[in-house]
Amino acid sequence: MPSLILTARDVEHATPRTRIIRLALDAQPFSFLAGQAVMAGLPIGAVRKPYSIASSPAQTARAREIELLVQIEETDAADPHLDRATPGTAVEITGPFGSFVLPHTIPERRLFFLAGGTGIAPLRSMMWDGLERNLADRVAVVYSARSPEEFAYESELRRLATEGRIELHLTVTRDVVSTWGGLRGRIDRQLVASVLREPVTHCVVCGPPALVADATDLLRDLGVDEQRILTERY
Repeated sequence: MPSLILTARDVEHATPRTRIIRLALDAQPFSFLAGQAVMAGLPIGAVRKPYSIASSPAQTARAREIELLVQIEETDAADPHLDRATPGTAVEITGPFGSFVLPHTIPERRLFFLAGGTGIAPLRSMMWDGLERNLADRVAVVYSARSPEEFAYESELRRLATEGRIELHLTVTRDVVSTWGGLRGRIDRQLVASVLREPVTHCVVCGPPALVADATDLLRDLGVDEQRILTERY
């Protein structure tokens, strides 16, 4: 699979532990399906890690840039990685790859996205792809994070919810001292059932292994057919 050397056009602090890195494609061709990933790293380093593409195919084509949500690791490792990238930094990518993708059509006309932590990245790509291609009449997003500060893309998601384009449910799992007025606790049966409503729904789940396993079991228990559940863990 050929690799590309791209330049970081912009590096944005998404949360205290994540950065949004936008890589300029310029005239270089690049096509992918919503939900796919790339292997990425600095050309000067040996480390390559998989990152889901957070932008939709249409957004990528319009802006001529690939958007990645990168977890920051507070280590003193000698081999530099993307957590040290700044605007102008060269980044090497290989891909795209992966079968965790949004289907061409959604017969159910209902999409339910369930994310934990940086699992929001591929789901954001799929969410925008679904909205741009008008794949569903109802798009619901359930997103859990450790604390209120850990929600990547929060302002964008809230704006889409205010506009009536998505139904949004944010829940905080660990924070107990802030003034957060929203949902608290892990994603449970009561929350999933209240958002799902109809088992004939295309469900997409991404996050830590425990969250993915628990959410998949909940969806099955609520009557969602196995073929309608798409999962990815990190």
